[in-house]
Amino acid sequence: MAKPIQNSKFNIQNSAIEHEDHGSILSPLKALQFFARKPVTVPLEPRPAAANYRGFHLNDHEKCIGCSSCQKVCDNAAITMVKVPHLPEDPINGIRNLRPAIDYGRCCWCALCVDICPTNAISLSREYVHTCTQDEIDSYFILPRETGIHGLDYGLGWTKTADSDLLDLKRQPMGEMTPEDRIDNFNEIVDGFTGQQAVIEASRCVQCGMCHDACPTHMDAPEYIRAIWQGNLEEAVRQIYQTNPFSHVCGRVCTHRCEEACSIGRRGDPVAIRWLKRYAMDSVDHDRIKVIAAEGKADYLSGHQVAVIGAGPAGLTAAFDLVKKGHEVTVFEARSEAGGMPRYGIPEYRLPYDMMDRDIDVITSLGVKIQTNTKVGVDITMEQLRKDYDAVVLAIGLHLGRSTRTPGSDHKQVQKAVDLLRIITEGKKFTPPRQAVVIGGGNVAMDIARSLARLQKQRYGEVKVTVTALEDKDHFLADPVEVKECAEEGIEIFDARGPQECVIERGKLKGLRTWRVISIFDEQGRFAPAYDDKDERMHEGDMIIEAIGQMSDVSLLGEDLTEALEWHRGRIQVDENGRSSVEWFWAAGDCVNGPDVVHAVADGHRVAASIDAWLAESATA
Repeated sequence: MAKPIQNSKFNIQNSAIEHEDHGSILSPLKALQFFARKPVTVPLEPRPAAANYRGFHLNDHEKCIGCSSCQKVCDNAAITMVKVPHLPEDPINGIRNLRPAIDYGRCCWCALCVDICPTNAISLSREYVHTCTQDEIDSYFILPRETGIHGLDYGLGWTKTADSDLLDLKRQPMGEMTPEDRIDNFNEIVDGFTGQQAVIEASRCVQCGMCHDACPTHMDAPEYIRAIWQGNLEEAVRQIYQTNPFSHVCGRVCTHRCEEACSIGRRGDPVAIRWLKRYAMDSVDHDRIKVIAAEGKADYLSGHQVAVIGAGPAGLTAAFDLVKKGHEVTVFEARSEAGGMPRYGIPEYRLPYDMMDRDIDVITSLGVKIQTNTKVGVDITMEQLRKDYDAVVLAIGLHLGRSTRTPGSDHKQVQKAVDLLRIITEGKKFTPPRQAVVIGGGNVAMDIARSLARLQKQRYGEVKVTVTALEDKDHFLADPVEVKECAEEGIEIFDARGPQECVIERGKLKGLRTWRVISIFDEQGRFAPAYDDKDERMHEGDMIIEAIGQMSDVSLLGEDLTEALEWHRGRIQVDENGRSSVEWFWAAGDCVNGPDVVHAVADGHRVAASIDAWLAESATA
């Protein structure tokens, strides 16, 4: 049967050829009839495209944050991020001055860039006409413009829909204890992710790196999140230890600036970066973590010795880095346990101390020596440290509380929050007040209020704690979760209230008198609270706790070093690497930048790098 078909096809083709050849000699002469006719030009105009036609790109510069998700999702490499200098650049808030440029020689109009855009900044127009000469191939590469990417706009053709959105905007829920179950104990409140929850949460990340830019340590969060998604938890821990040896701690109490910058948080819940770190760290065997942390450690001793004052996150991070470089490091800690302010200032329901001990154990396993119960200035002098060590790092916390100096604040029942938190941590004998009033709106205020509430519940069976703050609730310095959980535990919160007097009758503290706050700062931005004295309240209490700020005790430096150093507003003046005006002396952490665990870790890295470079330079000089 095949043969006749082939012959038939051949005959058809031959017939067509014969027909084409017939009259071919006269064909050129037929064209002459058109020479005398007037030419007719038909205008080339684009015809209306379908409603969902995928034409050229449009980009809203106001919505776009330069996250590069569109570039990463493009399989054809048709998108390039270019810097637009006049646009804002704000890494802390997750904004880059990058905008997409499109190479239409590569684009296949799949619209994945539209469907993945976290801010809905990109859409496709119905425009499809692009003209250029033969020599203008580069014109297919379209740079961003103020009016969009391509310029003209025949109306939107493709925008993200609920069905096409590639992003999961909802965070995996974290299990936690109910207020009724947690109010009479200091057990950790949150449960942590299950394996399934962690993988689902990790899958929400678009690997934009906004978190990396915002984090003080520039952590490798996209890398460890990807490793969690792939089920490689040891690799996740390896990536975490590139930037943070206090990962059990930061997996629980980090201020998580990374999440505030997360591009997914523009339209939904940011990726739970902190909880994912916690999951990875809690899932890998502790001895295996020590092996991973030791990777890259120098197999020799440099012969240099460094002293660190303070065994908190900044000091121990610096020690961790320096030991890995081959230097010998001794950390001097005034208190009985290492950990600094996180141990003595953060309650266990937020940060179990056994988890902090794991971080410290990893650091000491590398060879860092910690001498506890050793007060510099008492048990050992600064002069002795200067003599015995090549470099000295001051990394002390803010262990002294500030006073409101309100009339009556010198009464013995007016206490500092940091002092009480330390007493509770150390397990010292302490009788909680029947009724307490806390002054302050930050995390320390919430921590002491919630700690006292637990002690009251244990001893008296009821909670009677009041928090008063200058700020209104929308501007509290405390984490919103802390404020929410504080209220759940039966603690009264009065915002926009300014302390006027600690009321004392016959030598006995009766409570706190406050006025409503009209404003906190004056027109020049200076701290100058204004009050409405007609709006007065009396907050009854047999103890008042001040939680309005902290400071470091720098008396340990001694008179000579104190005078030799340069100071700025009560803090040691250091350069961008933490080095002071005295050649052998560095400072890092809370005593330099204020309270923030992850910032302290970042300081530790900078100081260690600076000291290592200085020691290497000194050795070759």
